[in-house]
Amino acid sequence: MNDTVDKLVIFLAKRDGIDKLVKTFQYVSKLAHWHIEKTHPDYANRAKNWEVASGLSRKAFRTGRFLTGFNALRRNPGPTTTFRVLAVLSNAGEMVYFFFDHFLWLSRIGVLHAKLARRMSFISAFGESIGYIFFIMSDYLIIRDGIRRERRIVESGNESKDAIEDVKKIRGDRVMRLMGVAANLADLIIALADIEPNPFCNHAVTLGISGLVSAWAGWYRNWPS
Repeated sequence: MNDTVDKLVIFLAKRDGIDKLVKTFQYVSKLAHWHIEKTHPDYANRAKNWEVASGLSRKAFRTGRFLTGFNALRRNPGPTTTFRVLAVLSNAGEMVYFFFDHFLWLSRIGVLHAKLARRMSFISAFGESIGYIFFIMSDYLIIRDGIRRERRIVESGNESKDAIEDVKKIRGDRVMRLMGVAANLADLIIALADIEPNPFCNHAVTLGISGLVSAWAGWYRNWPS
C-alpha cells in the first residue's frame, strides 16, 4: 500500500480542498454575472472573467487526476461482483472525464487548436456522466444495506456499547454517502448541459446552484474530522 502510484494519488488528492473552494468561486461568479448582466454590464464582465479563470484553474489542478480511478480499481474494486462491476464502470467513466479534460484545458488556453474544445468537452462530459450514474447506484446500494443492518440491530434489542457504536457508524456513513449522491446528481446536471444543451440544464441559475451544491457537499465530505 506504499508504492509510487499510491504516493502520487495521495499527493494529487490533497488538491480536493482547493478545488472545492475555486469551484465555489466559479459558480458564485456565474450567478453574479447572470444577476447583474443587464443592470451592471461592466461588473458582469468582471464576474465572467472570474468564472472563466476559476474554471481553467480547476482544470490545471486536476492534472493527473485520472490515476485516482485507476488506483481505486487496483486497490479496492469492491467486496462483491456487483460492486466490482459498478466500480469498474464508475471509475472508468471518471478516468475518461479527467483524462480528456486535460485536452479541453489545453485547447481552451490555446496550446491545442480551439476547434478541439467542443469535441473534448463532449467526450469528457460523457465519461463524467457515466461515472456519476454508477457512483450514485453504488452509494444507493450501500445506503440500502446500511439501513437493513441498522434495522436488524435495533429490532434485536441489543443495547450494548458495540451495537450503539455500529449504529452510529452506519448513520455517519449514510450522511456522507447522501452528500456524495447530492454532489454527483448536481455534477450530472452540469455534465448533461455539455452533452445535450437544453434550456433547463444550461440556464445560469441551474448551473450555478448545481455547482454550489456539488462544491459544498464536497466540502462537507472532505472536511477533516
